[in-house]
Amino acid sequence: MQPKALTYPNGQAGPITHLRLIGLTVLTMILVLAQVAMAQAKPESLAPLAEKISPAVVNITTTTLVEGRTGPQGIVPKGSPFEDFFKEFQDRNQDGDRPRRSSALGSGFVISEDGYVVTNNHVIDGADEIRIEFFDGEEMEAEVVGTDPNTDIALLKVKADKPLAFVPFGDSDTARVGDYVMAMGNPLGQGFSVSAGIVSARNRALSGTYDDYIQTDAAINRGNSGGPLFNMEGEVIGVNTAILSPNGGSIGIGFSMASNVVSKVVDQLREYGETRRGWLGVRIQDVTEDVAEAIGMAKSEGALITDVPDGPAKEAGLLSGDVIVSFDGKDVKDTRGLVKQVGNTAVGKSVRVVVFRKGATKTVLVTLGRREEAERAVPAAMEGEQAPAPSKKEMLGLTLMPPTAEMRDELGISDGSDGLVVVDVDEASEAYEKGLRAGDLITEAGQQKVTSVADLEDRVNEAQEAGRKSLLLLIRRAGEPRFVALNIEAN
Repeated sequence: MQPKALTYPNGQAGPITHLRLIGLTVLTMILVLAQVAMAQAKPESLAPLAEKISPAVVNITTTTLVEGRTGPQGIVPKGSPFEDFFKEFQDRNQDGDRPRRSSALGSGFVISEDGYVVTNNHVIDGADEIRIEFFDGEEMEAEVVGTDPNTDIALLKVKADKPLAFVPFGDSDTARVGDYVMAMGNPLGQGFSVSAGIVSARNRALSGTYDDYIQTDAAINRGNSGGPLFNMEGEVIGVNTAILSPNGGSIGIGFSMASNVVSKVVDQLREYGETRRGWLGVRIQDVTEDVAEAIGMAKSEGALITDVPDGPAKEAGLLSGDVIVSFDGKDVKDTRGLVKQVGNTAVGKSVRVVVFRKGATKTVLVTLGRREEAERAVPAAMEGEQAPAPSKKEMLGLTLMPPTAEMRDELGISDGSDGLVVVDVDEASEAYEKGLRAGDLITEAGQQKVTSVADLEDRVNEAQEAGRKSLLLLIRRAGEPRFVALNIEAN
């Protein structure tokens, strides 16, 4: 029997009918709220935002004096049968060897009412004159406050007789893949232009040490360089820097340096006229799975120290073979992350560095130096003992022997560098597959120094007795160190 709907004596609907009406009402309200949320997520027009931020975006024109050609070089190859023809053509025009002025275009944005302007370093690099054009058409000359080629950022200054419209930096770390963004600038010299898109990817690395790019499909072309990438609140979350394109035009793959990197650089340029990055003083490489197994680490994370030249790390007691797993209270995932963490730390700050060393963790207090000063310094030579008498041995797919005086001269091995020279490599071996080649110098095995074939054999035996599948070798090639883990189960 089907249940009957209840009715009251006066003909009004009973409880069941009321429940249905309430349900329909709630559903209607949910649909309305969803539509409101969608409308808020994607505004019908970006015009209000564009009008708000346009006065702070500028076009940049640079002029550079270029030495003239003394002949037809650059037009035809030297020795070409047309060389004399083009030389005569240049002589007739009387400008073959005259200096000429070259112009370039870019974009930028004002970050303070007193006239500080941010752009790309490559926009103004080498320029003799820099002119800023504002949205209302006014033009001013700008001077360079400071530049940072590592992040391709430059800070300029204009002298204005009134407060200028400016835009603030936003927190680029909060930008999510899929968030709407707007790019502004001077693409292809067409003047002020707006394009919109989304954040396509985060934390992209191109080629620099401190790269942290936001990838976007908002149209970015030549001339957009140095312009801002805005979030929907009108905050700058990136500086448009590069595009990936087979033809030089936008194909929807653009890169903007994240604002959290840019703002730190700008603060230092504004205060010092140059950058002042922290310096730890180590050479490092990523920890691979086989390296982690060889040294007894549970995870292939951290930054493996391959060399410790004179500097803060050496003074504090860090060693080659240590794996940095934490820096200043933050976990270290890989070498790229560590370089950024160190660079963003103040010069002179004492930080706690946690390393994995011989099966246990150890905390070392390091007072950071300044990277820029270290890059200008000449590395000091290291002292050491003479190598023992040579004795050749084949193992691990390698033919090895201590370096002779002739080898040291030929391979550029300093007298203070001891170890085993790779004389030959079996091309069918794992060693060859992992990049070892004749001329490489093995200086450590199992994180202990080796000066003879007997030392290496002892390290292999120790690793096998400890149940290790791999042995970690420290290899130097042309002075550059790196670690390689080789399988020892079959040896």
